Amino acid sequence: MGWQMRLATAALFLGLTMAVTGDGGKEENDACVYEAVPDYDAVLCRGLKVSYPELGNLGCMFVPDCNNYRQKITYWNEPVVKFSGALEGATYLLVMVDPDAPSRSSPKARFWRHWLVTDIKGIDMKKGKIQGWELSPYQPPSPPAQTGFHRYQFFVYLQEGKTISLLPKENKTRGSWKMDSFLKRFHLSKPEASTQFMTQNYQDSSGLQIPAGMNRESKSKPRQR
Repeated sequence: MGWQMRLATAALFLGLTMAVTGDGGKEENDACVYEAVPDYDAVLCRGLKVSYPELGNLGCMFVPDCNNYRQKITYWNEPVVKFSGALEGATYLLVMVDPDAPSRSSPKARFWRHWLVTDIKGIDMKKGKIQGWELSPYQPPSPPAQTGFHRYQFFVYLQEGKTISLLPKENKTRGSWKMDSFLKRFHLSKPEASTQFMTQNYQDSSGLQIPAGMNRESKSKPRQR
């Protein structure tokens, strides 16, 4: 029975080793691949980090299709938004919009207002703590099925002591928001920082599908969770 016991022990050890270390090929296949947005969309990415749990900073990235991330992001709470260049004594305004409602090819409901926060202290903005007055509470990205990829854009503006508010008609709906008129009303022109990420409905996902008309030159990069 001695050799049988030794064989059983060796088999058990081998099984435990494979369970802990994993097969090399499987580990490579399980790695999430983060694809960069096209260069003409990447110009919006300036000095702002937007991080979700498990995913990390999504600035200038497609939400990867692995691990049900495109579904998870539809019910996660608001991301950590960090602007390291914020002035500690200043106050800021944060805007999150979807310019591709209901789709990028036919954005009849542009801009969909997902999040609007005013009176954010600069010292909090530097740390990624969005504490202020929520004019529009956070609404997670939820692109409708069969509408392709949507951009989710974040802008940070220097508030400069202004009292920011929405008009009654702006409060009736989040869609078809006249963002340019809103910014002009409060003399908010160039954002201090901005970024965006892209995702599509998780039911449409079967690996990365580059939106029609995009000639992407940027390279993908693998990222471990």
